[in-house]
Amino acid sequence: SSPTASSPRSLHRVDMLHRLARIVTQTSRLRASTSHICRYLGPVLPRSHGAFFSTMKVYTRTGDKGTSMLFNGERRDKDDAYFAVLGDTDELNASIGVAREYCKVAGHTELLQRLAEIQSRLLDIGSHVATPRSRSRDELANKMTFEEENVSLLESWIDEMDEQLEPLTNFILPSGGMSSAHLHVARTICRRAERGVVAIVRAGDCSDVVGRYLNRLSDFLFVAARFAAKQENESETRYKKGVGHMTV
Repeated sequence: SSPTASSPRSLHRVDMLHRLARIVTQTSRLRASTSHICRYLGPVLPRSHGAFFSTMKVYTRTGDKGTSMLFNGERRDKDDAYFAVLGDTDELNASIGVAREYCKVAGHTELLQRLAEIQSRLLDIGSHVATPRSRSRDELANKMTFEEENVSLLESWIDEMDEQLEPLTNFILPSGGMSSAHLHVARTICRRAERGVVAIVRAGDCSDVVGRYLNRLSDFLFVAARFAAKQENESETRYKKGVGHMTV
């Protein structure tokens, strides 16, 4: 059936999908890989192709020998640096989802909306990472760009929350209630994802904007954890020196 989208950009995306579908059907091996590829296609496909996704199986068997496919069609070992980053950002997204559920119970309406926005941007990062620039067509790589404005938005949210918090006078431990503690967990996963991105950025296959976003996101999650604790009137546990700790 013909797509309902009519804008030039949407039509181009539809054409990209149709080309991919034709390639996928050429061999049984690629056909089985379709559902994996669609995980990265999702953020850029028009809604009119929901039926395409509904026909995809969850399991494909193509990864049974320890390899998987990037968005550009390149197969790599699953312990490759690119899949490590994709796994870390996926884990980060899931951890934010857990924190978001606790925020929902606590009634953090605005924080809920911001966390949902961040989860969507993490999917965009996955699409970007899964399209290494040095081994992808320019036309495809350009559609997976990650914009600097995403970093600026995080910074504005950080400043807004930080203005409402008491200045830190010493180290705090992850604490402050369920919302806060789970936001701290997400923060540590974000740091790991950021470390993984460094090598890919250095190789020129990933925009340095992604690295800056993850760096700023860990700051956001730290401030959001403190903000949630304050909103819930929960106390944060302060770091205490151990017995016999040497003073400097």
